[in-house]
Amino acid sequence: MDLYTPVVDTLNKLAIPFQIVEHPPALTIEQADSFIEGIDGVRTKTLFLCNRKKTAFYLLIMDDAKRLDMDAFKETVGESRISIASSNSLFEKMKLPAGVVSPFGLLNTPEKDIAVYIDQAIMSEERMSFHPNTNEKTLFLASTDLLKFLVHIGCPANIIKL
Repeated sequence: MDLYTPVVDTLNKLAIPFQIVEHPPALTIEQADSFIEGIDGVRTKTLFLCNRKKTAFYLLIMDDAKRLDMDAFKETVGESRISIASSNSLFEKMKLPAGVVSPFGLLNTPEKDIAVYIDQAIMSEERMSFHPNTNEKTLFLASTDLLKFLVHIGCPANIIKL
């Protein structure tokens, strides 16, 4: 299943400029960063999280060098327990394999029932980088354009301080 083309088609439809860097499959954050070394833009990690009962799902976007304080995040979203969602849940909700989580996976979620959170610390960056539903490419786009994309697909972001 080609999950990359809908990303490009949606960005083009919205007239959002982007840059694509093709590379071998990136299996770790460190490897992904090495493939895009020297290109301007914050390196992000996108975490797919869920509550204890798997009734609420969250997509959290933050700097890939930052550690998540899970206790602080669960307070932010009003849950008693938060954890990384399973690869089965990731595939069920966004049709993505583990290691390819990004906001572009929300295109594959017709229910629009995944809450999106972005760390305020990266919003001042001009550009962000993400895998566009494949770990063989990295896509760079303006931070403000990411917000435009999320609103367009019906998943507006909550900007929070982590």
